[in-house]
Amino acid sequence: MLIIKLKKGEQITRALKRYKQKVRNTKLIQSIREQKEYIKPSMKKRKAKQKAIKTRKWREANAE
Repeated sequence: MLIIKLKKGEQITRALKRYKQKVRNTKLIQSIREQKEYIKPSMKKRKAKQKAIKTRKWREANAE
């Protein structure tokens, strides 16, 4: 659970902005989405391999 304490005289909009930054930095939403459904380890490996191939092709294309 993330806790944001308001500083003396701080506006609520500023506190919300700090909260959103903390959520992004801790990757809270991403972990919740991953836990929604079970993904087999083989599928995780396949997805990681496809991502590596894609980034490699992109780097080779942009290196020239």
